[in-house]
Amino acid sequence: MKNRENALAYTIRDLNEQEPVPDELLLQADPSRERIDSYVKKGRCRVACVLEEVIGIYVLVTRSFNDEKSEDTAEIVNISVAKKFQGQGFGKALIFDAIKIARSSNIRKLLVGTGNSSITQLGFYQNCGFRITGIDFDFFPKHYPEKIIENGIVCRDLIQMTMEI
Repeated sequence: MKNRENALAYTIRDLNEQEPVPDELLLQADPSRERIDSYVKKGRCRVACVLEEVIGIYVLVTRSFNDEKSEDTAEIVNISVAKKFQGQGFGKALIFDAIKIARSSNIRKLLVGTGNSSITQLGFYQNCGFRITGIDFDFFPKHYPEKIIENGIVCRDLIQMTMEI
């Protein structure tokens, strides 16, 4: 499969059980190893590969933002692309793969959340078709012991975004 926006051939596939979880990629998007371990166990991990190298990942979990089980709602709880492959269309390819997987599972609503300080991510998700639908105030101070600062902004609030599919 070739990405229209770049010349590198890639595949997107499920991470198989014998493979190590690419923690270094997941930690780029979420600094909490404990939270990552929790959602990787209950989610579906899909990886983007160039040749045999894993260069991107997302984790899809069936649920709503408030952790209630919802049969028609799924959340991308983590999505990350290796730094040297960012800006080449792989993130969008992962989002579109998540949409395809969600649709095939009869999911009607796809969620994603990001920090108030994640300026690039906020634009990226909106460019992919997500809309801001809520704010979980003080989410990061409640769930992360270390202060997170991005773009010179303290990350306090979780911006909730939704796409009807």
